[in-house]
Amino acid sequence: MKAYSFSKRKRLVSNRQFRSVIARKMTARDGLLTVCLAENDCDYPRLGVSMGKSCGGAVVRNRLKRLVREAFRQSQDQIRPGFDYVVMISPQWSEGLGDNKAEGASGGPTLEQVKASFLGLAAAAFEKAGNRRQKEVRPGGTQKGPKNDAEQV
Repeated sequence: MKAYSFSKRKRLVSNRQFRSVIARKMTARDGLLTVCLAENDCDYPRLGVSMGKSCGGAVVRNRLKRLVREAFRQSQDQIRPGFDYVVMISPQWSEGLGDNKAEGASGGPTLEQVKASFLGLAAAAFEKAGNRRQKEVRPGGTQKGPKNDAEQV
């Protein structure tokens, strides 16, 4: 039995789910991946993967999605539960995939690269979200807004 699964309940499937996560604007990117996150009502993380046709043909896109899903599956103990993650893949990831197949060169990203990028970006998105929350609410519970000169006197 697998230590971590990736069942249907851990997937984001509808366009509405993707839009709601992206609308929260808690994102981080490293040029190859973009990770968006939002809180959910579940006690487990959920994943959605998005990529455009500019990333390559169907074979290349499916391989990249499998890499991201496997990185997520193996990292479930290292990311925060109760959040939805949307991973968008840059066309740069597909460079080298499909080339030199006869020579046995893998090209493209490895599972370790995808996993390291995902974990780093998830942590960065949480950090940005935490900083944004601290700016929005003062310790007394009041909303923080722009200060004018009269308030500072």
